[in-house]
Amino acid sequence: MVKKTTLQVVSLGCSKNLVDSEKILGQLPSERFSIVEEGRGDPDIVIVNTCGFIHDAKEESIDTILQIIEKKKRGMHQKVLVCGCLSQRYLQELKREIPEVDAWFGVAAANDLYTFLRETYQNSLPQRYLTTPGHYAYLKIAEGCDRTCSFCAIPMIRGAYHSASVESLVEEATLLAEKGVKELLLVAQDLSYYGHDLSKKPMLAELLRALIKVNGIEWIRLHYAYPNNFPEDVLQLMAEKPKICNYLDIPLQHINDNLLLSMRRGHSKKQTIRFLEKVRHTVPGIALRTTVMVGYPGETKEAFQELYDFVEATRFDRLGVFTYSPEEGTRAFQLGDPIAQAEKNRREEAIMSLQAAISLGINEEKVGKTYRVLIDRMNGEYLVGRTEYDSPEVDNEVLIPRQEGLYPGQFTDVLITKAEEYDLYGKPLD
Repeated sequence: MVKKTTLQVVSLGCSKNLVDSEKILGQLPSERFSIVEEGRGDPDIVIVNTCGFIHDAKEESIDTILQIIEKKKRGMHQKVLVCGCLSQRYLQELKREIPEVDAWFGVAAANDLYTFLRETYQNSLPQRYLTTPGHYAYLKIAEGCDRTCSFCAIPMIRGAYHSASVESLVEEATLLAEKGVKELLLVAQDLSYYGHDLSKKPMLAELLRALIKVNGIEWIRLHYAYPNNFPEDVLQLMAEKPKICNYLDIPLQHINDNLLLSMRRGHSKKQTIRFLEKVRHTVPGIALRTTVMVGYPGETKEAFQELYDFVEATRFDRLGVFTYSPEEGTRAFQLGDPIAQAEKNRREEAIMSLQAAISLGINEEKVGKTYRVLIDRMNGEYLVGRTEYDSPEVDNEVLIPRQEGLYPGQFTDVLITKAEEYDLYGKPLD
């Protein structure tokens, strides 16, 4: 018998990167390769799928590569390959600085990677090797971005917006459902723009109508929607169709008009507030997740206070904060980085402290109510799950005492008995 080559992909950064990693693994022939789960064992070949979005992500990518190179030097790996956003953006510099890497590839890595591995990759095939728990998966509906946000390097790295066809996404979703996936998390750099490059009109609602017909899929969740020109028929569909979670992840970045203009976001404070009101009116009880940025050049103390007051008044269900990172090649890079990192961190902590109190208040309102929960995993004496208002890894969790007959991947109705800032406790109803 021929000994199989063991191979592992270390996927860094966002869920869109994770989908790319799963597709890289998806067509490897089992007679030649044995896949080793990330964090386990010492495989012959390690592929690092990097992130190059902001400073911290770039630093994590480089540190990870260097750690794996050290293991290669000790004979624990034979080859180290690097792909993804960081190598797409800084290929020549990285080749000079880390010559121990055996091969470098960009963001459209699969074809060249397979050639290096002496295999053939077929772009038209939707096969994926799932690295998430088997009951949920990310579905990347588009690549690239046509927005011109001044702080963002993604268009330089990933190129122009390119929507996958409805037919190909339904095929991929069907295969995922056949593997046992019950929840699809739709991701793209901008969900709102889906379909414009295919038919000069928004097609997100059309895609959702097709996906809800896929047998086995019970939840569909929307991530990374741009607030500008969000298709309103999607909101109506969300209100009408139980399969589409009452959940919307819509990064806003800021609320101060001067900063929004400098960021080239294309919407004002007034437009933002009107949009959020429309969302909550059309889909009562919807959970809104957003991301804001602090420390952008020109964010005065007054502008930050305006953002703080907006977060306090709006009471987002979920919220994350980034500190501004100047990125070469972006329009904002020429503005410099005038706000000290310590001050950025202080502003980040202030917003997150405020959000913790908001989250606790929202959670306390759920005590005594019953929610449908999807169980994700076991953790000690608890089963850990989520409601439709929570996305995996970034949002609240529901902790349920372990009991016979309940297991990961199963839905169950849970009575909430206790609330903390980011966790709920409950008991399943018989």
